Amino acid sequence: MKKVLSRAVIATLLFGTTLGLFSYSDPGERYFAIVKNLDIFASLFKEVNTYYVDEVNPNDLMKVGIDAMLNSLDPYTNYIPEDQIEDFRTMTTGEYGGIGALVGKRNGYNTVLMPYEGYPAHKEGLRIGDVILKIDGIEINQKDNEDISKLLKGQANTKVALTIKRYGAKEPFDVTLVREHITVNNVPYYGMVGDEVGYIKLSDFTTGASREVRQAVMNLKQEGAKKLVIDLRDNPGGLLIEAVNIANLFIPKGSEVVSTKGKMRESNQMYHALDQPLDLTIPLTVLVSSRSASAAEIVAGVLQDYDRAVVIGSKTFGKGLVQTTRPLSYNSQLKVTTAKYYIPSGRCIQAIDYSHRDFEGNAGKVADSLKIKFLTKNGRPVYDGGGIDPDLAVEQESLSPIAVSLLANGHIFDYATEYHARHPKIAPAASYQFTDAEYAEFVKWLANKDYDYTTQVEESIEELEAAAKHEKSFNSIKPQLDALRKQFAHDKSRDLQEYQTDIRELLKREIVSRYYLQNGTIEISFNTDPEVKKAKEVLAAPQQYSQFLGRK
Repeated sequence: MKKVLSRAVIATLLFGTTLGLFSYSDPGERYFAIVKNLDIFASLFKEVNTYYVDEVNPNDLMKVGIDAMLNSLDPYTNYIPEDQIEDFRTMTTGEYGGIGALVGKRNGYNTVLMPYEGYPAHKEGLRIGDVILKIDGIEINQKDNEDISKLLKGQANTKVALTIKRYGAKEPFDVTLVREHITVNNVPYYGMVGDEVGYIKLSDFTTGASREVRQAVMNLKQEGAKKLVIDLRDNPGGLLIEAVNIANLFIPKGSEVVSTKGKMRESNQMYHALDQPLDLTIPLTVLVSSRSASAAEIVAGVLQDYDRAVVIGSKTFGKGLVQTTRPLSYNSQLKVTTAKYYIPSGRCIQAIDYSHRDFEGNAGKVADSLKIKFLTKNGRPVYDGGGIDPDLAVEQESLSPIAVSLLANGHIFDYATEYHARHPKIAPAASYQFTDAEYAEFVKWLANKDYDYTTQVEESIEELEAAAKHEKSFNSIKPQLDALRKQFAHDKSRDLQEYQTDIRELLKREIVSRYYLQNGTIEISFNTDPEVKKAKEVLAAPQQYSQFLGRK
């Protein structure tokens, strides 16, 4: 029997013995403390492996211990063992050998969620909704995503055989794909969203991101774009140098872009715009969300600090920490936080203070009272310690409970798959409509499907009942609670009509993805996307645009 100790125990064993390291001011004492604690840990590790009552896997034990120790610092300082180096390289370069498809769980099955256009999965006709039963004859239903990814990836020009179950097909069938060198685009889409407005979706900052953005801007200008929307929503960031080069496209050569400050001398760097800009005058808007982080925040923050773009959307994530990879023995690596970054106004947008934790070990956000005011080039106030605040905030509309339930239970996804099997063609993505008659068919299709949900009012009634029971007043108000529960009980038929606008939009996007893949899902959103609509409004009003940027 193998058994791995809990993370808490390992954290105590591995990290608890080193707590004294940070109290030493004399280098000699600190060096002695390091040697001493490493010796204690090596002895402890040996004794646990020898005497623990159950068999212990040394590799697993050490990995859990290292992870627990590093997690006490921040979420971005990570140990990367040799067998995960390829995955890490893919994250930073956007390149790997594989079939070019996003695969994930749907309704408990490993399903093709998106074949990337022009790559093996797409060329061999795999569709969204195809269930993968076997890879090279290996049953995969009980395997996790990491194992499935390893089976699908491999050297370019090698073959991989998939057994596919497709909706409408009588029997599963086999398809053999030849793996290729896959490069995930940082700019999955660009196009015109108005007569003079170009749109660029930037989803990552892996190698080549700035080159892709440059080319997209040039192509859009050739198509007649005189204004730009750069969409950084949900962009998790990536390579710092790509953020510097993208900002450089729109600010003067020689301008400060970002500086990094850390403990080691080599961590203190200043990055400037080294190249001639692509365009210093084209009106810009930048879209951000709460999941825009790191390099995405640098680009948005730099363009805001220089009053070069109007930032629209929600407050960003607030990751102002820089990571560097350091080689370790046995081909492993350490990704370690080495510095904080500061954008031109002087602010650091790091939201969580990992160096100060409460008695339970939890890190908190920088208090509003400790945030410092800085100024943009035109004198507009901006603040540090909590992400990038948009110049124009757009309130996020939440989905209705019934729409969330239909999504979570896979009914939107499944219906789109069946719809695709019945309809060989649909209108272009930008003009596709889901008719009233088709919605009525969908409602009928749902009749025997299992799904349920709880509305906010119903949740409030349950909370009120729990409070009443706690305060021993339940019996006196039970009749009123029962009446409220009956009055506000959700009705599926009613909700399917009341919230059909939400549900129809979800259906449209999912259906369009079956025919036009990634590009289609982006194009169909333009007419209803609140941030894109706001960006177009701001760009269409030069005086308002100038006011946002503090121009006189």
